[in-house]
Amino acid sequence: MSCSSCSTGKDGQPRGCKNNGTCGTDGCNKLTVFDWLSNMSLPNGEKPFDCVEVRFKNSRKEFFRNSENLSLAIGDVVATQATSGHDIGMVTLTGELVKVQMKRKKVDFKDSALPKLYRKASQKDIDIWQKCRDREEEIKKRAREIAIILKLQMKISDVEFQGDSSKATFYYTAEDRVDFRQLIKDMAKAFGIRIEMRQIGYRQEAQRLGGIGSCGRELCCSTWLTDFRSVSTSAARYQQLSLNPQKLAGQCGKLKCCLNYELDVYVDALKDFPPQDTKLFTEKGLAFCQKTDIFKEKLWFSYKDDPANWHELSPAQVKEILEKNKKKEKVASLEEYAIENIVEIEERVVFENVVGQDSLTRFDKPKQSKNSRNRNRNKKRTTGAGGNTQKQGQNQNRNQGNKNSNNNNKTSQSNTNKNANRSKRRPKDA
Repeated sequence: MSCSSCSTGKDGQPRGCKNNGTCGTDGCNKLTVFDWLSNMSLPNGEKPFDCVEVRFKNSRKEFFRNSENLSLAIGDVVATQATSGHDIGMVTLTGELVKVQMKRKKVDFKDSALPKLYRKASQKDIDIWQKCRDREEEIKKRAREIAIILKLQMKISDVEFQGDSSKATFYYTAEDRVDFRQLIKDMAKAFGIRIEMRQIGYRQEAQRLGGIGSCGRELCCSTWLTDFRSVSTSAARYQQLSLNPQKLAGQCGKLKCCLNYELDVYVDALKDFPPQDTKLFTEKGLAFCQKTDIFKEKLWFSYKDDPANWHELSPAQVKEILEKNKKKEKVASLEEYAIENIVEIEERVVFENVVGQDSLTRFDKPKQSKNSRNRNRNKKRTTGAGGNTQKQGQNQNRNQGNKNSNNNNKTSQSNTNKNANRSKRRPKDA
């Protein structure tokens, strides 16, 4: 929804074109229409449609006749005819789609009294227009102060200057009729311009000002929704929503327009269901409908004497009981039908998904229990003790072998000494 000048900069901070929805590229405007016929050429002999759609501040759009046959494109700033003087706006649509929009809004494109488009705005026109737009917030604040001093029960929500700065239109909301004659006199003296007061509804106020809804998106009325249909509380009842005004009300204080978006689907689905006030006559007692689930196609009933216990039934079962009640026949109890539903659920085949019943952690290493950890620790201890005993045995064998070798050396040395002594004792030969 933002143009190139409204996008974020290199540092991640929003640039902001500071045009408040009047960008020259028409990328962040309200109620923008996509011209899907812009790339198609007209047949031979056909002239382009001589009317254009021009948008002014916020969501105000009007149609003008291009009597001068100016070559215009979406985003051009133009000077248009006004009741007195001229106004400055921006072209939002040209070509054959303008005719479709005029038919949709019930504007006769053959009417000779259709206002004209004068010219493309010059730089001087744009400068005057921009100065007027800069004064709007200050004047709106001052006008609210004057209204409070006069004790008028009204809220001035928006101010729009004419392009030539000769007139200002004040949009306000009020519950009852307001006598603002003195207010106009005081504002004309304070601002030195012609004043026009225009009362709008609360939905039109939200459309002009815009904002972010509870869904996180821009308001539908300020981006694409043009016709405001009445929204009643029955739309919330059909969709089984709690009647909480804080959740169902929009920024305009009225019921949200989006409650009508899916209402037709719910109404069609409820045709296969019995009414909400259905009563079932059983031998055990009278039963009332407590809840209906359209998506699961289930209804919950409870006895009048025991409202805390709910029994789940299908629409076909409820219709079967109603047919028996029409014949003045009573069923034994609701528990029989509830038990049948439980049996059906148990006997239902459970289909596996494509992956199967494997979990996401099937590739992870299995976690060991405490008993297995203790066993592994004991094994390590026993193996460590066995290794020590083996080492001790090896050392003992080595020591024993050294002792034996020493003893052998001693015995051999003693034998050599004995032989030497014997040789000395023998007599010498003559």
